[in-house]
Amino acid sequence: MTVPASLADGLAEFDTWLRMDRQRSDHTRRAYGGDLAALALWLHERELSDWSAVELRDLRAWLADQVADGAAAATLQRRSAAVRVYFRWLHAEGIVALDVAAGLKSPKVPRRLPPDVSITELSQLFEAAITHAGEEPGPGTARDLALLEVLYGSGIRVGELCGLDVDDLDSDRGTLRVLGKGNKERTVPLGERAGRAVRAWLAVRGEWAVAASGPALFLGRRGARLDPRVARRVVHRAFEAIPDSPNLGPHGLRHAMATHLLEGGADLRSVQEMLGHASLATTQLYTHVTSERLRAAFRQAHPRA
Repeated sequence: MTVPASLADGLAEFDTWLRMDRQRSDHTRRAYGGDLAALALWLHERELSDWSAVELRDLRAWLADQVADGAAAATLQRRSAAVRVYFRWLHAEGIVALDVAAGLKSPKVPRRLPPDVSITELSQLFEAAITHAGEEPGPGTARDLALLEVLYGSGIRVGELCGLDVDDLDSDRGTLRVLGKGNKERTVPLGERAGRAVRAWLAVRGEWAVAASGPALFLGRRGARLDPRVARRVVHRAFEAIPDSPNLGPHGLRHAMATHLLEGGADLRSVQEMLGHASLATTQLYTHVTSERLRAAFRQAHPRA
């Protein structure tokens, strides 16, 4: 079924606004676009062909249908957010007289953290990666080792890692300049081991670089900027090589970095800044992990526990 122009035109203009004015990532734009296109089709099936005719009860009914179909709470939360942002934009543009989505509430999503990874397991992971790089020297193993070291050494997100440029690395100061969510820039420290691995990768980066590579720090085998999906495969493959370790992706390394920093005595505000969390409450999730470990150690070791 084709979405009528009265609905489709608004979606196209909204996507342009997200890209040009809000500078949202391609991932966010695709997600919002898909959610809103699904809403437009749902409305069209109910003979609602104009955004100004939509009421709050229609939006609630759309979400209720998805609950009945078994949609996950996280999916419903994202779709609710997409609709609220869209109707706020429609109202600001004068396309609708009333922002009916302002009263649309998102379901609460329980915050879950990846499984714990011990320092011992991570040591095994890096030792295996270093050994592999030594046995099969070349751009591929050098890049993969640098990728792993940077993700754990700095705690940055996989999208942030793939967006790094060569001049974002300050070898003298041992830092990285990172462009995070909402185009917020921050500087994060990079440990000596991660810095050494990145320099080793840069020494062979030219073997993959092409004219289209531009300033990208991490490259794929054909010379393009590294795709986040490839980075995830590298991390999963590294964890699979460690017996009995959880099979985690890049976020698992970010989680491990934050947890290990807090266990080592780092203050919460510093960890928040390094991770690029807008809210301290998000960073505080990691304190629950460290507190639970302390309680477990207490129950195991204290004679009167």
